[in-house]
Amino acid sequence: MKTDLENKGLSANSYRFAIVVSRWNSHITSKLLSGARRALAEANAAVVDTFEVPGAFELPLASQQAAKTTKYDAVIALGTVIRGETVHFDLVAENAARGIAEASLETGVPILFGVLAVENIDQANARSGDGDDNAGYMAAISAIEMATVLAKLDPKNSARSSSAK
Repeated sequence: MKTDLENKGLSANSYRFAIVVSRWNSHITSKLLSGARRALAEANAAVVDTFEVPGAFELPLASQQAAKTTKYDAVIALGTVIRGETVHFDLVAENAARGIAEASLETGVPILFGVLAVENIDQANARSGDGDDNAGYMAAISAIEMATVLAKLDPKNSARSSSAK
């Protein structure tokens, strides 16, 4: 029987995913992780490996290294940065975003940005709930879509083809 996502044309049954998740603000990132795992399970993902890093600032390097292994069709980076009273928020959020984008372009592997950069805990909770609007869920859907697009553009350059060798 097909899942809801498969009925919508999203199947990940031959794709491999890495999720890199920040432990900082784990009361939120654990919900983002649950959302991402739910989306990948609904799409019958072949492989889902999860790696934890201390904070959002460390997401780019770990995501880049996961992508460089060539084991994964896409990587999902999850974290939460909540504004405080200093510029720390701006530095972490901006560098996490830039680093993840650069890592994706450098490796050619989609690295999806599932990092919440929010003003307060209420905004974080609103974006990490149980519904399909959970930012982790949405990042995983985007990962499936990007893996599908890239497999169509260059089928011999996906993790699926290299793992079959």
